[in-house]
Amino acid sequence: MIKKTLKVLLIILVVLVAAAFAVPYLFKDKIVAKVKTEINRNILAKVDFKDIDISLFRHFPRVAVALEDLQVMGIAEFEKDTLISAKNIDVSLNLMSVISGPQMKIYGINLDNPRIHAIVSKDGSANWNIMKPDSLPAREDSAGSKPFSLNLREYKISNGFISYRDDQAGMTARITNLNHAGSGDFTSDVFMLKTNTTADAVSFNYANIPYLADAKVSIASDFQINNKTDRYDFETGDIVVNNLKLDTRGFFQIANDSTYTMDIAFKAPSTDFKDILSLIPVIYQNDFSKVKASGTANFDGFVKGSYNSKTMPSYALNLKIVNGLFQYSDLPKPVKNVNVVLSANNPDGITDHTVLDVSKAHLEMDNAPFDFAVLVKNPVSDMYIDGFAKGTLDLSKITQFVKLSNGTKLSGMVKADLSAKGRISAIEKQQYDQFYAEGTVAVNGLQYSSSGYPDGVKVNNLFMEFNPRDIKISDFDGAYKKTNFSANGTISDLLPYMLKNKTLHGNMQVKADNMNLNSWMGTSSDTSVHNTEASAPFAVPANLDLRVTALVNRLIYDKLEIQNLKGALTVADEKVLVDNVNGEALDGTMLINGSYSTKYDKKKPDITFNYDVKGLNVQKTFYAFNTVQKIMPIGQFLDGNLTSQLTVNGKLGDNMMPDLNSLTGEGNILLIQGLLKKFAPLEKLADLLNVGQLKEISLKDIKNHIEFTNGKVLVKPFDIKIKDIDMQIGGMHGFDQSLDYLIDLKVPRALMGDKGNSFVNNLVAQVNDKGVPLKLADVVNLQVKLGGTIKNPILKMDLKEMAQNTTDQLKQQALDFAKAKFDSTKVSFNDSLNSIKKSLTKNLEDELKKRLAGTRDSTTSKNNNIDSAKKKLENVGRGFLQDLLRKKKTAADTSKQ
Repeated sequence: MIKKTLKVLLIILVVLVAAAFAVPYLFKDKIVAKVKTEINRNILAKVDFKDIDISLFRHFPRVAVALEDLQVMGIAEFEKDTLISAKNIDVSLNLMSVISGPQMKIYGINLDNPRIHAIVSKDGSANWNIMKPDSLPAREDSAGSKPFSLNLREYKISNGFISYRDDQAGMTARITNLNHAGSGDFTSDVFMLKTNTTADAVSFNYANIPYLADAKVSIASDFQINNKTDRYDFETGDIVVNNLKLDTRGFFQIANDSTYTMDIAFKAPSTDFKDILSLIPVIYQNDFSKVKASGTANFDGFVKGSYNSKTMPSYALNLKIVNGLFQYSDLPKPVKNVNVVLSANNPDGITDHTVLDVSKAHLEMDNAPFDFAVLVKNPVSDMYIDGFAKGTLDLSKITQFVKLSNGTKLSGMVKADLSAKGRISAIEKQQYDQFYAEGTVAVNGLQYSSSGYPDGVKVNNLFMEFNPRDIKISDFDGAYKKTNFSANGTISDLLPYMLKNKTLHGNMQVKADNMNLNSWMGTSSDTSVHNTEASAPFAVPANLDLRVTALVNRLIYDKLEIQNLKGALTVADEKVLVDNVNGEALDGTMLINGSYSTKYDKKKPDITFNYDVKGLNVQKTFYAFNTVQKIMPIGQFLDGNLTSQLTVNGKLGDNMMPDLNSLTGEGNILLIQGLLKKFAPLEKLADLLNVGQLKEISLKDIKNHIEFTNGKVLVKPFDIKIKDIDMQIGGMHGFDQSLDYLIDLKVPRALMGDKGNSFVNNLVAQVNDKGVPLKLADVVNLQVKLGGTIKNPILKMDLKEMAQNTTDQLKQQALDFAKAKFDSTKVSFNDSLNSIKKSLTKNLEDELKKRLAGTRDSTTSKNNNIDSAKKKLENVGRGFLQDLLRKKKTAADTSKQ
């Protein structure tokens, strides 16, 4: 009996173990379906995950469900931003609720390697607002309960990264390597949540003030949570920021979906200067344990009030350092007499009422004093600044006081004596008599390099002179990336640019000896090397108005080398203008005008270029430019020199290369002289006609007019003479090397020999068989339809007397091409029109918000914004009409041929 009982128990155990392995797979489809159904029912976003891993043992006795490689992409204006990604999200569930219950009960959540990018735009919209609005208050199912029930007991975040950017409030935060765990009974109305948090690097900026920079943080705190009021109360002394301990108390409450209220006070119980010193990253991150320090410090503050898209809490931060001194035990000299009095205060949560006051800042290195002070008020409406900086820094002695990262080298002298006082609006209105600014900064013998930046930078001399109007830069010379350069010029509106993000103006003259832009941009001429980060298009800043006149002895970019380069670049209105840039390259000369703009599309910039090149080597030009390989593929088989005028419009795509299908343009190509050989279409024609002279031909003064759009190149008919053979050629080819050409030939029968004449006689016989009497003269008129591709051409030859009229065919081809080009331009016009309408609407919305907030710019500024948008609209319309007229003229010219 006992033996049988044990046998039955053993069988039951085996079945249960087998079931434990089988259940996750038997019900996996059901769980996957539920997860995807709930995501789609609740989320307005693009959500994807690689797989779902289900286990009964990972969180036994609960079933474990993990989403692998989860990604949540934003919507609308944030559609190109990843809101959340995670390597793994592991959830523990009640098994029976998964199998048969009306709701799935969740007990625990673990996030592995999450990456969260939270963004608030200038208009207050947030990229995390992706939940669908409920059509019913509770949206209950037929059983009267929600699909998910949160019976949470614990949660955990491992190796997380959080980035927060609030463009409306001027606030940014970044947390790196976040590890956080919490446990408590979330089902209770009031319970204690026990948490433990660490982060390797925390940074926080508000109103252009860096409150934290890469600080190491650990927090162990218990929160009393009231689920009915969404209030979190806490009081703890276990908060450590680098070496600084804080006593903190207060509460945080979720008032609604968009508003949070808080009342938090903090204070450093220690008065040790070394604890405050630990907040400086370069010191804390390099053998901080070897630092000896003395002096006192007091640090405290608070945050109180509500936070939402319209309001900020009030806050205060106070720091006082008296007679601070620190020295590394293995370095020879101390930094001493550190005295600082700093306060950042906002009494009511209105950003414009923020006051930053560094009333005193003094330190001495090797008995050389450095002093500065600054007062900043009204940072939003009309910033007021009063400050000065004075001192001399011998950078070669820095390593006697502070430890730098391994491989870092620093030397040189910096001497500054600066002061400024007044409101930024005085500079913006050019009321320079109402803003005081003067001083100089001199740099001599500066050299910097590091392990991650081995080439480094060198500044032999730099002298900057400040006045209310601008900064004059003179005697500036140095070296960067093996390029020796010198420069001088002026920079205007630096303070409005730095403090209020206004437009920076400038005019610089630069000379350089050798510039290798491949190394400057981190790119390689090897097409097998693909650097995604370096190859992404760079966005031209909206707040720059700079003109740079340059003279470069030798410049290398991709496979192109240019000698004696000179010209100008203007950066303005999110556009780079290339103005009369010319030089010697490819055995000839080049003159380039054009533009690169990211105003309407940051991912695919608009480009416009006009080329005027003379005497360029065809082969070198072909292999130097990918675009030339598409527009003029015959160049691969042609030796010689060419002159060309070409206009190109379009967009850049991936890897900073032109989006070929977007390119539209026209121009002339004059082949001064050349030798065409190993060109498959001609070789095939030579074999058909038995005319060896066609396999390798000399060309001189051959001029083509071309147009291109939608990946097609139209070549207008042109005449050439090869030996005693007259040829007229016209048609199209594609960027994909497809061919669609018509060739009229007048070939003397004496050149063709027996094989060629036999081929022609066969054509005549076919015509005679149709009852059409035809006799050939000594010169045969032939028409060739050339199709296929350059490497695999297809030729169809006929007697011209029997073929469709070549002129009519080329005319129809040109009309079809003109229509396609017009349609393409119309689409581009509509895209530009929509972009400008959005820009104009945005300007009006911004102006309305500023008026409602009482912080609007002057009427002149508003009108300038709107007038600018109107002018862009007029220019786009004018360009569209010009294109339309040009296409009509092209069609008319074609019809006359």
